[in-house]
Amino acid sequence: MTATASSTSAASTAFSQHDHNHCIKSAITQAKNLCKERGVRLTHIRQRVLELVWQSHQPLGAYTLLSLLAEEGFNSAPPTIYRALEFLQNEGLIHKLASVNAYTGCSNPGNPHEGHFFLCLSCNQALELDTTTLQNSLQNSAENHGFAIAQQTIEITGYCAQCQQSA
Repeated sequence: MTATASSTSAASTAFSQHDHNHCIKSAITQAKNLCKERGVRLTHIRQRVLELVWQSHQPLGAYTLLSLLAEEGFNSAPPTIYRALEFLQNEGLIHKLASVNAYTGCSNPGNPHEGHFFLCLSCNQALELDTTTLQNSLQNSAENHGFAIAQQTIEITGYCAQCQQSA
């Protein structure tokens, strides 16, 4: 999965039309506020990684992010990106999508939650779902079976409406 840092059109979709620049600005504002509340530092490199993750709705891998940072003159050593990604993930600002080994921005970072996503197999966009009902159902099922959920990310693959129409 690749994306360029310039894919920020006002008509960007994660399966619907919206002002994607607003997504980016909102994510950065929320991140700054949450980090301040939590007493943690959103360093320049961490903020830039978060901005790059939010440049499109296509999840980005660590080496794609590293390449984009290197183009901007940042340290291009892998530990740099992995430390920033770990921080952003620990603070709930991004999610890791295991099936594509890539990262996407969290649409609701102020509310700790598990990630549930639709992933389009054609345009490679990811849509985070608001799945409180699903989360509650999974938790109840786990409890009924004496199972303790440690971590979960649900990734549902298919084709978005736009890609279905163009096929």
